[in-house]
Amino acid sequence: MSRSKLILASIPLIILGLSAYYFYPEQKVPDNIEIDKLLVYKSKRQLLAFSNGELIKTYKISLGKNPVGHKEFEGDKKTPEGLYTINDKNPHSGYHKNLGVSYPNKVDIANSKRLGKPTGGDIKIHGLRNKTGYIGKFHRWTDWTLGCIALTDQEIDELYRAVKVGTQIEIKPSKIGRE
Repeated sequence: MSRSKLILASIPLIILGLSAYYFYPEQKVPDNIEIDKLLVYKSKRQLLAFSNGELIKTYKISLGKNPVGHKEFEGDKKTPEGLYTINDKNPHSGYHKNLGVSYPNKVDIANSKRLGKPTGGDIKIHGLRNKTGYIGKFHRWTDWTLGCIALTDQEIDELYRAVKVGTQIEIKPSKIGRE
């Protein structure tokens, strides 16, 4: 078989595989569950949701375009690391819905001042940019935010419902590269 025929024969298999990835249903958080702790492993691109110490769901996420290291100042495209809380809920976000993360804290502010840079803020857990929700799970293939934590629209809907303002979020450091 020639190379071009092999490529043409592979196209239906690739389309089938991508369709299965996109449409395969994932576990949903039960309606009656309250998520009381979030844990992010940047190097694994995972957000873990807990209720009463029990792992309820693991989400696959995208991070800031420059994910290695702690956010130091506005515009560095890094996702913060450390202990924060969910401090806001916005149902009218430019990215479907969002949960606000309490960055910056006092240490973050002092560090950016030491660097002579603006601290920034507006770190969120959010869905996809409005009118692009059709991208769905494919957004996970790259880090694309300015420092936020991104989920699919359906996933942020779940968390938005189950997470209250004041919930703790711990963001663990990323190692070099995507592991």
